[in-house]
Formats: sequence, C-alpha cells, structure tokens
Amino acid sequence: MTEPQPTSHESRHKERARPSEQTLPHALEEQGRPHADTPAAAEAGADPRAGQGGGEHAAAPAAQDTARGPGRRGRPAGRATDRSSGVTASVPGQPERAGRDAAAAAAVPGIGATGVGGPGADPSGGGGSGVPASGDGVDVARREGDRLRFVGAATRRIARGIDLDEIVLGLCRATVPTFSDAILVHLRDPLPVGDERPATPFVLRLRRTDRLRLVDEALSESAEAEGLTVLGGAGPDLTPASELCEVRTGGELNEVLRGVRPVFAESPAARAALAELLGPDRTVPGGRRAILAPLRGRRRVIGAAVFVRGPERPAFEANDLLVAAQLATHTALGIDKAVLYGREAYIADELQRTMLPDSLPQPTGVRLASRYLPAAETARVGGDWYDAIPLPGSRVALVVGDVMGHSMTSAAIMGQLRTTAQTLAGLDLPPAEVLHHLDEQAQRLGTDRMATCLYAVYDPVAHRITIANAGHPPPVLLHLGGRAEVLRVPPGAPIGVGGVDFEAVELDAPAGATLLLYTDGLVESRLRDVWTGIEQLRERLAATAQLTGPDHSPPLEALCDDVLDMLGPGDRDDDIALLAARFDGIAPSDVAYWFLDPEETAPGRARRLARRALERWGLEELTDSVELLVSEVVTNAVRYAERPVTLRLLKTDVLRCEVGDDSPQLPRQRRARETDEGGRGLFLVNRLARRWGATRLSGGKVVWFELPTGP
Repeated sequence: MTEPQPTSHESRHKERARPSEQTLPHALEEQGRPHADTPAAAEAGADPRAGQGGGEHAAAPAAQDTARGPGRRGRPAGRATDRSSGVTASVPGQPERAGRDAAAAAAVPGIGATGVGGPGADPSGGGGSGVPASGDGVDVARREGDRLRFVGAATRRIARGIDLDEIVLGLCRATVPTFSDAILVHLRDPLPVGDERPATPFVLRLRRTDRLRLVDEALSESAEAEGLTVLGGAGPDLTPASELCEVRTGGELNEVLRGVRPVFAESPAARAALAELLGPDRTVPGGRRAILAPLRGRRRVIGAAVFVRGPERPAFEANDLLVAAQLATHTALGIDKAVLYGREAYIADELQRTMLPDSLPQPTGVRLASRYLPAAETARVGGDWYDAIPLPGSRVALVVGDVMGHSMTSAAIMGQLRTTAQTLAGLDLPPAEVLHHLDEQAQRLGTDRMATCLYAVYDPVAHRITIANAGHPPPVLLHLGGRAEVLRVPPGAPIGVGGVDFEAVELDAPAGATLLLYTDGLVESRLRDVWTGIEQLRERLAATAQLTGPDHSPPLEALCDDVLDMLGPGDRDDDIALLAARFDGIAPSDVAYWFLDPEETAPGRARRLARRALERWGLEELTDSVELLVSEVVTNAVRYAERPVTLRLLKTDVLRCEVGDDSPQLPRQRRARETDEGGRGLFLVNRLARRWGATRLSGGKVVWFELPTGP
C-alpha cells in the first residue's frame, strides 16, 4: 500500500519542527577552528573569545536553510534573531556577526539546541519536556551524539590542568558559551588535602566566574518584560555574588551538597540553596535556567558550580543534568589531584630548601656567593648541593656535589652525603680522605647510589688551596687580571663506585682571584657536550672580568648572575648548583705563629709573645684581655699535651687567637665550686671573648677565641 503523502500544511509544519542542517556538529566545526591563542578552548567547542567579550556560534535558523534549497548548508548570518522573543543579541567588537550566540542557542539541544527552544518548549525557561517531534528519531540520536562529544571535549580540557587555577579555568572555558551563558565556581576554603579533616565551619569561597557578554539593551528589556533576570548584563562582572558563604548545618544548601547530584533551580529547596550560596540580595534565574552542581572529590564535597542560561537561549533539558554531573565529577577529581600535587610541590620545595644551606658563612680571608636552580618546575628537587664549612686556622672547605637523578630519593641521598661531608670536615681530614669516606658512605646507602663531588680546602694564610675530585667537572679560576683558566685536577671516579683511590692537588690561590665550583647542569645539555660548555664558561668569565678592568674583580653576586645568563632555552636539562669564592687572603704581616714546649714556663712566654705582637699591630688596648685569655688556654693545653703547643694570632677585622695541642679531649665549660682551685679558665674565656670554640683535629685539637679590634 502506498503511504499517504502529507499535505502542504503538514509539510511546512515539519520543516519548521525539523532542525536546520547546520546543527551542533556544524556549530562545533565552526567553533572548533584552531586558534593560535586558545587551542584548548576550540577543542572544547567554545569560541576562544568567549571569555573576552563575546562568543560565536556557527548556526542559522532552519528557515534560512530551507530557503537555500535542500542539501545546502547555510552560512551564519551577521545577526540572528530569537524567534521566541524577537530579541536580537549583539557581541561587542563583532558587528558583522552579532547575535550568533542567540542563533546557536536556538539550534543546539541542551547544549544550545532546538529540542528545548523549538515547538513545545516553554520560552520563559520553565523547563520544556525536551521531547523531540514525532518521527524525528534521527535528530534525537544526533543531539545525543553532540552531547557526548561535548562532554568528551570538555572533560579533556579539564583534565589538561595541573594546578587548581588551570582546572577551574578549563571548566569555565569549556562550558561558556557552549553549555551555559555563565558559570560560578565556589570551592571550600581552605581545601582539605588527602585524608586530613576539613576545617570547620564549612565555608565556600567564590573562586572564579565566567560569562558570555551580551550588551543589547533590547535583550534586557525583553527579559525584564518576561520576568527574567540576566546575569552580568553589560557590566564586566558575572553577578555580584557573595565572596564567602558559610554553609549552615541543616540548611538548604547543605542538603543539596550532601545530595551530590545536580539540581535545577525550579524547586523551592534549590532556589533557597542558590540564595544562600550567592547571597540573600541576589536574584538568579528560576526554573530550568540554572543548575546547581555539587563538586564532590574522592572523600567529600569540596565546592559547587552554578551553570546559568540567559533568556535568549533555550532552558536546560533533563539530560543536561547528566552533563553537569559529568563536568562536576571530573572537575572535583582534578581539583583533588591538584591539591595533592600542590602539597607535594610544597614538600619538595621545603625539602630542597632545608637540604641546602640557608646562608653561607663569612670566614676570614674569603668571600662567598652561591646559586641553585632546579631542573624544571615539575622537578623541583634534585641531587645537586653546595656547602662552605669553616675549619680551624681560618681555613674554609668548599664543597659541591651532584647525586644522580631528580627525585625525592636523590634529594634524600644528597642530604645524607652533605651531612657526612660536614662531619668529616669537622674532623679536619685531608680532602682525599673526605672523599674516601664519602665513597664508603654511598656504598652503605645502596649499590646504585652514585654521585660526583669536588672538595677543596682554602688556607688564607698560606694562600694555597688543596683540591680532591671524584668525577666532577673541574673548577675554573678567574685571576685578578681577567685571565680565566680551567684548573687541572685529577678527575677521579664517582662516589659510590668503591675500590678506588682519590688524589689531591695543591695549587696557588692568589689574592683577588675567584674560584668557581659548579655542577654539570651548567655546562652540559642536549645541545652541547661538557667540555664545550666548560670552554664557554671560561670565555664568559674572562669577558665579564674585562668589563671591570684589570685591577678590579667583578662583584661576586653579579658574576653569578652573569654566569647563569649564559644558559639558553635548551640548556636546562639538569639542576644547577653554583659556588663562587673570592680569595682575599690574610697578609703575612697580620699573622704571628709560635711553638711552645709543654713546660710550666709556657704560659708566661705566651703572654710576652702576645704582648709584643699587639704592640706591633697597634692594639695595646687589648693587651690585658689577651694576656689573661692566652694564659688560661695555654695552661690548659700544657696540662694534657705531650708535644709542643702551637700559638697563633691573626689580625683581620677581629683578633683571633688559636692554641693547638695533641690531646683529642675537648675542653668543657663548667661552673666551679667555691672550694675548687681550678675550672674557671673557660668561664673567663666565655665572659671576655666575643666568640670562642674548640675543634677536634686528626692529631689533636684547637681552642680559639676572638676579640673585637674596633670600638
């Protein structure tokens, strides 16, 4: 039997009910054009300019497609009119394309489609049934496919974010204007991390708002005539929502958030929850023009998102609640991960900060400066370290090392090796012995614990430096005249190899010279080998020294910054530790050194020698204090020494006295009783000296004290 043909009236009615050929797939195609600035926004189906003053939907009324003939795809016109209200919307800065947002909203179901704004939909936003016209099953499948594609693109956009702001921004850019005209995102303040108990009371803070700007006055007038409220209007703000909202226990907002599922603003409870969230004096669209979606993470609700549609486009459909639920779930889980990542980054920063020295010491005869740069923002911890350790005799140990890897494990191993190096330096062991013990410690930590290290000891009195190397790049010495040279030191094997000997070399350290210790991240990258980088570093130092002239050394801090400026865009493959030491030295005329036999007459002789040295230096005002303290310290040394006692005075910005003997027992200050004949020597030293201390050496100990030379 032949199926009866529809009448001309029925045909025209179906033409109006059938959506145009350019529905959401073509709209997404138009919106998805790649943009140089915001590619992610294009993938999510949103115009990159949507958050910056306007959106653009590539759609045209169905009647225009019909007029152009079957099979032809209508191009979007410069202006579009909402057939339900007769209102034309325009976007600032886009006069030839004004009103496309209203046209696209009239063409995309749920995500701005005809299923709600078409026949049978409530133009006031009361929430149409969303049921398509009879016989339009193909159109239903197309709309559902469009909705799924939008959810996939939006969730991919949200998942790209690493930190909190990127995730919230991804949600806003993915939903405005494709899914809603406006969005408000509230998050818990403060956000709980992991399993920690959330703070009370439950407070939500407005984190971000985003909207599609519509400035046509006719739109606002039409909305007011229909009893609707347009969020944002022509102003820059989405809505004057409250910055903070305290969620009351047992309140409507608390009940909605506990329910987890998104709700329309059509029930009294939902309207009361929105009023509590945005503030009692704020007006929000009712019906199905607003969705309140709780953001629930892995263990608890961490916020809420409000999706709003204006009166110029169809209201939300029932299936849009599923879309809002998907967006809210992905956003909440992403925020949970971002908070955990932020905590890990904070722990990594604190770990790296505590593993490195807070400040460098300022020993006599040398000035120090340092720098540390992590490999990347996502690899904030590494195995590079530097250190400067004061030693007896006004010497200083300079250490720089590099543990393989960029992980928490590398940082932990670095911390253990640095602590070991400080302990060994306190024993005043030779540099080669220090590296030998570090090698043994690395083997005890594990079979795969490898590191390079360079250990140097500078003596400002002798103007000499002793260097031992364990597989580290050689240091560079910048002389006062501007000549830079790479020091020839034995390369050695890395720490952790085991079964190898380390050699030390002693070199001149002239006054005014600058020694630069560094890790391989400064000179080695994917674009250059290590020796090419070392040569570039040497040339850079020489060029920098030429700027200050042959008689002046470049400032240390500026020199470190200039060295780091040599790094190019592809030169940051590894973290960088940099330690610069300027050798000032101590003039021989400012040093007095004697050997004293361990006899009863030694304290008296020490007082006479110290008095003569003070007269030669013009420090007669310190004579009484120095004689008293020298007598007490030398007396204590002679009591336990078996070999000659050493006495040395050094005049710099302070007067330093050092007394050494071969007894390893360190003196300890104690409070003597009234009947005791001794035990008051160190008490006097502690009261009269500005600083004092005792250091154990491999062959004994050194007791020292300092007195100020000026007023």
